[in-house]
Amino acid sequence: MALMKSWVESANSPETDFPLNNLPYGVYDLGDERLFCGAAIGDYIVNLTRLEEEQILDLGGPQLFGWGTFSPVIEAGDVAWDRLRLWLQKTLAQGSPVEETVKRYLDPRAEARMHMPFDVAEYTDFYAGKHHATNVGTMFRGAENALPPNWLSIPIGYNGRASSVVVSGTDVVRPNGQLKGPDDALPHFGPCARWDIELEMGAIVGKPSDSMVSVAEADEMIFGYVLLNDWSARDIQAWEYQPLGPFQAKATATSISPWIVTRAALEPFRTSTPERERPLLPYLKEPGPMHYDIALEVALAPEGKPETVITRTNYKELYYSAAQQLAHHTTSGCPMTVGDLLGSGTISGEAKDSRGSLLELSWGGKEPLTLDSGETRSFLEDGDTVTLRGAAIGDGYKIGFGDCVGKVLPAQPIPDWAKE
Repeated sequence: MALMKSWVESANSPETDFPLNNLPYGVYDLGDERLFCGAAIGDYIVNLTRLEEEQILDLGGPQLFGWGTFSPVIEAGDVAWDRLRLWLQKTLAQGSPVEETVKRYLDPRAEARMHMPFDVAEYTDFYAGKHHATNVGTMFRGAENALPPNWLSIPIGYNGRASSVVVSGTDVVRPNGQLKGPDDALPHFGPCARWDIELEMGAIVGKPSDSMVSVAEADEMIFGYVLLNDWSARDIQAWEYQPLGPFQAKATATSISPWIVTRAALEPFRTSTPERERPLLPYLKEPGPMHYDIALEVALAPEGKPETVITRTNYKELYYSAAQQLAHHTTSGCPMTVGDLLGSGTISGEAKDSRGSLLELSWGGKEPLTLDSGETRSFLEDGDTVTLRGAAIGDGYKIGFGDCVGKVLPAQPIPDWAKE
């Protein structure tokens, strides 16, 4: 598919994340307390809230855009999703007869402060990257036992904290926790010293289920996708994770990009999951390409210093697609809810510079990275800013997600009553 031309000139640039082909959804304010729902187009945001209020936009149902969240739109179902996207594409297309009317409802994106785009119902994080799982397993168990015996047969995951999910731009406070190093006789309590990031994508469930669904049905349940940074306390995790897996090490924060890129916008970028090394059970087999070709990168900037891109990889590296993860999630009869967020797991490629976490990039701290500023990093330091970026690259355009940014703040002081 080629670039769709818009009367919004900035949307026709090959450099923008937000051409007419994209139209991602977000929630923002303009310096006061009022929240608006909008769709990004070039350097602007179409104010859907005001368009609905003034009866220029009517999808033929109840009010959807006046609630400061896209959750009502998501809950409205795929008929409303399709009507909204079609209305926006026709309204913003080059030669549209309503250009002069709709121009009055464009807000400069540079003046907008972004908020959580939807209400997160529940959050599940998966472990679906084979290169990541192999790297981590090799570090801790040796190459011969890198992957758990079940890994090639089942999408592994854990239930996280929906309350920890924050929008891009939210500062992240280094966590305190219980720690025990390999040479420590007893554990102690203190700030995490091995604070890490995980480059992931998040899939947003748009249709509920109360019974098992197929991979094809699961794919149609997904409303859209966001970039996701699963902040991770590796030293807290190392002490706590056996026998039940991640807990406090993953409960501090999960950052998502402010724009929801719809499944419809990503449709031209469908691609297949990697070749299977072991046959999957029938319920996990894909009826067609279930993945997306989305280029991803992570940049790290020490406080007051320029950023360094520390990794580049692609969403298609994941062994299991979001549709497979969602289908597996339903197998026990587990109800899935509109607004459920599924983290993909860390997305790493085969090359060293395509690894999606500092744990892998520094090989557990043994091989520190040298940044463009001359500083080195094994794990994050206070004041560091991490930026995730992603885009599907088309013919003269791209479908971007906007930046997913978080700055590390120092750990909170430990109360006297918690000190040894």
